[in-house]
Amino acid sequence: MVVRKATVEDAEAMALIIAAVAEEGSIGTEPPVDVEERAARYRDLIAEPGLTGAWVLDDGGRVLGAASARERVTGVLHLGMSILPEARGQGGGRALLATILEHARTGGAHKVELEVWTDNARAIALYVSAGFEVEGLRRRHYRRRDGRLRSSLLMAQLVD
Repeated sequence: MVVRKATVEDAEAMALIIAAVAEEGSIGTEPPVDVEERAARYRDLIAEPGLTGAWVLDDGGRVLGAASARERVTGVLHLGMSILPEARGQGGGRALLATILEHARTGGAHKVELEVWTDNARAIALYVSAGFEVEGLRRRHYRRRDGRLRSSLLMAQLVD
């Protein structure tokens, strides 16, 4: 598996990954995912200039994971990442994170931030092992379609 910069041709595969992972309930996106609309959003993100960018985890031409970083605040990249279940535990998430952190450093960002469900222990452990720290808690912040309220951790790493 290799990490490479995403191209517009990867947009549909990236959207399909989001749709698959959304079914697990481990990310903020809820099913059903409009794959066509999500792919269009990825194409726009990939074409965006500046620090914003997207990367994929490629295994011989098959996209198994995707990550994006959007500059929401000057110098701060907001990270989103999803990996298909069969590709987890093989270093792909760590490789995607390392690529984005290097992109942030070389691109002039001073911080990378993310948000993760409080019960996503596997993702939290990965982020902590990569140097991210908890900066806050959004307690019962997100109302899901079924009415449940979810809490999330705000995590970040200074990269300058």
